[in-house]
Amino acid sequence: MFRRVFVWLLLAAFLIVVGLWPPAAAPIDWAATGANVVLAAIPGPVLLLAAVAAWLKHRPAPVKTATA
Repeated sequence: MFRRVFVWLLLAAFLIVVGLWPPAAAPIDWAATGANVVLAAIPGPVLLLAAVAAWLKHRPAPVKTATA
């Protein structure tokens, strides 16, 4: 696992040194900007209601305690 992280860090360092980082990161920036635009278009109470509904649907089951 550490080898994979090291390889990605080495690749990022290489891209920064070579100067290709801005073009390589542009699609990621565009995706983040698009997500921000979509989230900004949805009112806050609707996002809160969606978060509560998702939590209620996927909440963890209560833990049953052992009885003696």
